[in-house]
Amino acid sequence: MTMQESFDVPPKARGLTAIAGAMALIVVLLIVQVWLLSAALESFLAGNHHTALPAAVFSGVMFLICLGLYLFVDRVDSEVRRSGVEHQ
Repeated sequence: MTMQESFDVPPKARGLTAIAGAMALIVVLLIVQVWLLSAALESFLAGNHHTALPAAVFSGVMFLICLGLYLFVDRVDSEVRRSGVEHQ
């Protein structure tokens, strides 16, 4: 795709592509977060109490990343909806 052709893509299609990519990242991060929770809980219940704090901190970081991606999706969605109203 050349530079000129990339501007021919309507804003709605670009917005949907960005939303689909962000949602895919959110799904992957949530799967990793559930796996981390189950591994940390299993380790904690086995008596390894020193693993609970790093797992909780990393889980919090992943939550913040997912929250940021959600806010990105919400902003892109509102921009796409607003641009769709302006073009009609």
